[in-house]
Amino acid sequence: MSAEPRIRVSALLRREGRILLCRHEKAGRAYWLLPGGGVNLGESLADALQRELTEEVGIAEELPLEGPVAVCDSIAPDGTPVRKHVVHIIFAGYLGGRSLEAVTSQDAAVRGHRLFGVDELAGLPLHPPIQRFLERWQPGDPTVYLGAMWAR
Repeated sequence: MSAEPRIRVSALLRREGRILLCRHEKAGRAYWLLPGGGVNLGESLADALQRELTEEVGIAEELPLEGPVAVCDSIAPDGTPVRKHVVHIIFAGYLGGRSLEAVTSQDAAVRGHRLFGVDELAGLPLHPPIQRFLERWQPGDPTVYLGAMWAR
């Protein structure tokens, strides 16, 4: 296992009851997750999230964000070739009328993005622990954010 846990920031970006997810491909696996990524040494959480939103979904202007709205961690199981411990800090925001048609990603692992309704999340290959969070997420209900990540 690496010496220190890694910090990851991400954003639950909403529009009209739908959320934005990014499709990633790594090591021959494809899965969906909230846009975001790792925090670099000396970088604030807000700066890291803004950098990741620019890199992954081309949102260069600063979005008004709420949060953090949820915190959780994930630890790779025993027997995994690379043992990682990641602390996930999730913020929330509103996409507004931004067009996502011309979005291009600077992140080589990102293979696309899409807005999803809650009813479309079942069956999607979602990256844990984000999967547990999104299974409990309800549009317009901020109380679902807090504590949802701790339910197993």
